[in-house]
Amino acid sequence: MSLSGKTLFITGASRGIGLAIGLRAARDGANVAIAAKTAEAHPKLEGTIFTAAEAIERAGGRALPLTVDVRDEEAVKTALDETAKEFGGIDIVVNNASAISLSNTPRTEMKRFDLMHQINTRGTYMVSKYAIPHLERAENPHILMLSPPLDMAEKWFAPHLAYSMAKFGMSLCVLGLAGELRGRGIAVNALWPRTTIATAAVQNLLGGDALMQASRTPEIMADAAHAVFLREAKGFTGHFLIDDTVLSEEGVTDFSKYRVTAGVPLAPDFFVPDTSVAPPGALD
Repeated sequence: MSLSGKTLFITGASRGIGLAIGLRAARDGANVAIAAKTAEAHPKLEGTIFTAAEAIERAGGRALPLTVDVRDEEAVKTALDETAKEFGGIDIVVNNASAISLSNTPRTEMKRFDLMHQINTRGTYMVSKYAIPHLERAENPHILMLSPPLDMAEKWFAPHLAYSMAKFGMSLCVLGLAGELRGRGIAVNALWPRTTIATAAVQNLLGGDALMQASRTPEIMADAAHAVFLREAKGFTGHFLIDDTVLSEEGVTDFSKYRVTAGVPLAPDFFVPDTSVAPPGALD
């Protein structure tokens, strides 16, 4: 089973987890639309939609770089239509674009609040909304949000309420759309990492080099997403998934290749419910 010939539309795919998901699909021979804002090199962020497209094509896929701000309704609609025209349809949508600010309520400026909600919740809702007509024509259509399980615990909200609300808004889209689209055969699921992932956000905003060393690579999320996309959409929807649990279900027992640094204890990510138990050996 593979994603050969399938078309993925991935928001925020110029770097990090979004790009890793695109590269994994490209190795199967998939088509990947890279829908992201970064068209020109950024001094602190590696990669643009064009360098991502080059990487996708080197990996064996076909790429379509698209300059898209997920806050812009017309840009989103146009990008989806261009993707469908270029590749003959859309099979998979990945809502990966996200903004983060881990500030408490007094320190959160309203423009920052608005940005997170416009990108995380509204962007996810809007991309999914306009993707539905395309996905309805696909053989095995999937929407995947990179968002957490809906574990409504105070500890996830009290330290950074604005961010948590915006991120959980993505997960509420999963809950609602899974039910709304079940009859149309479109799967809607969420995927979240058990540990921190070595991305620019972790490096620049959360913990610098020390946290990067205690993280897993984006490839664990890419491999887990790939496994989800191969499942039958009609029978697999409405799930809030954790990366290593998905891979364990696929028979993976050795997770060491996903560590940034061997021997360094892994740092847990936000929002993983206390009831979620890691597969045997996953954190060793």
